[in-house]
Amino acid sequence: MFDGLRKGLAAALKTLRGKGRLSEANIREAMEAIRIVLLDADVNFTVAENFINRITEKSIGQEVLRSLDPSEQIVKFVYDELVSLMGPVDTAIPFAKDRPTIIMLCGLQGQGKTTTAGKLALTLKGKGRKPLLVAADLQRPAAVEQLRVLGEQIQVPVYSEVAEPGKPVPTPVEVCVNAIAYAKRTLIDTVILDTAGRLHVAEMPMDELKQIDKLAKPDQVYLVCDAMTGQDAVNSAAAFNEALELNGVILTKLDGDARGGAALSIKEVTKVPIKFIGVGEKLDKLEEFRPEGMAQRILGQGDIMSLVEKVSKVQSDISKEELEEQQKKLREGDFNLNDFRKQFEQIAKMGSMKDLIGSMPGMADMVPAGEDPEAAFRRIKGMLDSMTREERANPDVLDQNRRRRVAAGSGTQPHDVKQFLNQFEQVRNLMRAMSKMSVWERIKMVSGMGKMGAFQPGAKLKTKGDTGHRKTPKERAKERKNNKKR
Repeated sequence: MFDGLRKGLAAALKTLRGKGRLSEANIREAMEAIRIVLLDADVNFTVAENFINRITEKSIGQEVLRSLDPSEQIVKFVYDELVSLMGPVDTAIPFAKDRPTIIMLCGLQGQGKTTTAGKLALTLKGKGRKPLLVAADLQRPAAVEQLRVLGEQIQVPVYSEVAEPGKPVPTPVEVCVNAIAYAKRTLIDTVILDTAGRLHVAEMPMDELKQIDKLAKPDQVYLVCDAMTGQDAVNSAAAFNEALELNGVILTKLDGDARGGAALSIKEVTKVPIKFIGVGEKLDKLEEFRPEGMAQRILGQGDIMSLVEKVSKVQSDISKEELEEQQKKLREGDFNLNDFRKQFEQIAKMGSMKDLIGSMPGMADMVPAGEDPEAAFRRIKGMLDSMTREERANPDVLDQNRRRRVAAGSGTQPHDVKQFLNQFEQVRNLMRAMSKMSVWERIKMVSGMGKMGAFQPGAKLKTKGDTGHRKTPKERAKERKNNKKR
């Protein structure tokens, strides 16, 4: 997500680092590079120009030119302007107290509107609401059936109507009005209207949407946009906002190769904030939009808050007893490959490895170009699954013959298995050491390891180097025995 934009901005800002003083000339040179990066990312031309002008105006002031570390101050200006460009955003939905709250979703066909309706319903259900999905998209074949299937998956009721013999086919407007009346009768507190779309803005039934807006009186109207369409998403937002007065935008497919133009341009062009972002195909992959977190990711600083939320969500699914047992094992250093495998399963629930790496400060730059984190993840999981439970409980029994069997079962080489076991031993020793440290000492150790490249897929921790002595089998056995006693 936004990988090209992140790398481009990093390269442009890198030219300013290391200089004791900055001149107006090299500031303007860096700003020109940033302008090109923004335009390459499909950011609206006017938005890019205004963005650069504001940063330049701040950067060439006397305060910056005389600063001891002016490059860091300019990075701060870029961050502040990115946040300002996409925010402020209030993602809270104001709910009515004496009637159902009505949320209307609109957008072009193929933008992920129906799936987003299911995601939003699941999100609201998780917050204690009782949502109703309304199948008002009568234009696209199978749209009603798709919404029914989604409703069954998340156990949320779906309201739809079919033409009765001798009666006219119900219109989308009638379906929406009847659904709201049904919600009032059944004490449902939130109604989500999934309206029809067309392939192009010019073909949109805007009069029909205006009629739904007039009669259903939605509390919130959200436009669903595909982030990968770039400037087309911005143009769509402007057209829909003119017709319906949008309350917010939901950007979908941000887990793909979105260049970032839509996210950086929509708020500035339409004055409509991005409320939610879709970060995956699964129904639980809808997140509240945080301009600060997105700006941090674009500048390669990660999004710690997003990562904390994902960890909290995974841990909420783990029983208190299991969590306490994990913490006890970490404290005592009694950590084996069975525990390691459980941790892997929990990480898998948090989302793609590529997305998680983007949430960790500096991690995106540590992954070598062309290296697929998902492939490394699958390779290690394959090794673990090819071991018996006893072997995972006591990795020391994995001799050469067993390593060959594990390699054959996981599609790897015996030396890959041996390297992984060596890395695991280092991790286990690290956990034993960290269990006796203060929080501050742990942070210092992890920071130091990051600089050493310890978190790079397939990397080895840097040690003092070869001592020239190769340990004998007897010495290695003694070392393993001592490690067990710790």
